[in-house]
Amino acid sequence: MQFIRRSLQGHISVFSFAILLATVCFPLTPTFAQTPSIIPTARLLSLSNDATLVSRPRRVFDPLVAGTVGPALSEATDVERRAFESTNAARLQNGLAPLEWDRALCRMARVHSENMVRQGYFAHETPEGERLRDRAHAVGIAHFRVLGENIAYNQGYDDPGAFAVERWMISPGHRANILNNEFAQSAIGSFIAPDGTVYLTQEFIKR
Repeated sequence: MQFIRRSLQGHISVFSFAILLATVCFPLTPTFAQTPSIIPTARLLSLSNDATLVSRPRRVFDPLVAGTVGPALSEATDVERRAFESTNAARLQNGLAPLEWDRALCRMARVHSENMVRQGYFAHETPEGERLRDRAHAVGIAHFRVLGENIAYNQGYDDPGAFAVERWMISPGHRANILNNEFAQSAIGSFIAPDGTVYLTQEFIKR
């Protein structure tokens, strides 16, 4: 199967496609094919390890606890709600407690999804060099123990939120974030590009 590199503004020759990126162990360049494709990458950052490695799933440890958590799932869009519910369903199926919806994480995720569309990139780090920790601080999350992120985009699916989670669950790095028993709160932020492509950012935190 031949794969073709594709930018955000590039021509799309198929109606259905899916691209994923998680906070995992190896970075890959977004591509697409004649069938829906999965491009997993994930990373972790730890204050106790080399925090400059952007190709590893991110974890940040901090003894301070800050921020408020609310159950306001009613603020979620249909896409965000479906992704969040599917995430918790996967956790319950694997014997883990469900995650709580976090408003601050939702703001953070929505900003990132929108920025990826408007600035034409697909990565955890912004073109300005802001990384996961920086983006958390920007929405008022000053302290946390563990922080993680998955991102994806897809087009042409009736249930893009649930589809993204389905694809994340078959990628080791994304699955590791979803089934990480350290995380207690989460949120999804989505943004729809002019061509109908749905971008999703999934945040996880343990305060």
